[in-house]
This record gives sequence, structure tokens and C-alpha cells, in this order.
Amino acid sequence: MTSHIKQLTSLSQYKVQLTDLLFLCIKSGASLGFKTDVDKPQLATYWEEINTQLKSRIFFGYFIHNTLVGCVHYTRCQKQNGSHRAEIEKLLVHPQYQRQGIASLLMQSIEREATKQGIELLVLDTQTGDKSEYFYQKIHYTKSGEIPHFVSDNNGVFFGTSYYFKILLPTSQINKTASDEASLIT
Repeated sequence: MTSHIKQLTSLSQYKVQLTDLLFLCIKSGASLGFKTDVDKPQLATYWEEINTQLKSRIFFGYFIHNTLVGCVHYTRCQKQNGSHRAEIEKLLVHPQYQRQGIASLLMQSIEREATKQGIELLVLDTQTGDKSEYFYQKIHYTKSGEIPHFVSDNNGVFFGTSYYFKILLPTSQINKTASDEASLIT
């Protein structure tokens, strides 16, 4: 199985694959900002909007052969006093490929790129009680709190949202840590 992660600077050629991926993830129960009765044209419109905003986003896709089976992106804070932080959005893995380490690889890629871009804080939210909470804790994100009654499903049932963060080492600190580790080895 040939796989690779690629940073995407345009989503145009992947819109159908992204739409299908998001649709499948929603239908499998993931809380991704849409209710389960969403249709594919609505999701295609979402990706068209994201595509117009890629100048302020970093977007990675995970491909097996030439098929996009996972993605994640972040949006850098546009406030002057928040330029050191970004929000992770839409970590998606095709249901058929979940629990194979793809989400972890995507998050490692986005964290490395964030560090290169001078971002030192990543934040995200997920539905309280969702399996994704365990995943984010496993990759060292810290839960900072939750808001009850935050989202609702097709039946009007409300769910809470949990907020997570991760402080990244600045590039200068990573370089210092690497050089300190190297001096211990010699």
C-alpha cells in the first residue's frame, strides 16, 4: 500500500474526494459541524469556501495511492495578540482506514508545520464523550474544559463540546533540545 501525506495549496481537484470523505465521516457518527441529514452539495460548498481561505490555512491530505483518505487543517489566529496560535479543524479519516495511525501521522505533520510557521499553541474542540477525546489525550492534548448544550443532532438532542490545547516548543527550543541531546550522545 503506497501512502503519503501532502500539503495542499488548492482543494479544487480534491473537492469530490473531500466531500465524500466528510460525508462518510458524518454518516459514521462523527460530530463535524454538520447534522447527519446534510447533503453532499452542502458539503461541496463548505470545501469551496475552505479553498478560498487557504492563504490563512495549512491543509494536509493523506493519500493511499491517489485516493485521499484523510485530512486535517488549521487556521492561524488573525488577531495581532494571537498570532502565536492556530485552531485545528476537520481531522478526518475515512471510516475504512481508521485505527491505522493515519490520524496520528496527520497531526504530527500539522504540528511540525505549525512549529515551522512559529505557532506555539494549537487549540481544537470536539464533542464531549466522543472517541476523539481519547485520541487527543493520547497524543498529548490537554483538556481545558467543556461547554454543555453546545451542539444538537437531528432530533434536537444537545451535546457538550470539549476544548483541548497543546503547547508546541518554539523552533529555537527544538533546535536547542536537539543540540543538547546530541552533546549527550558524543
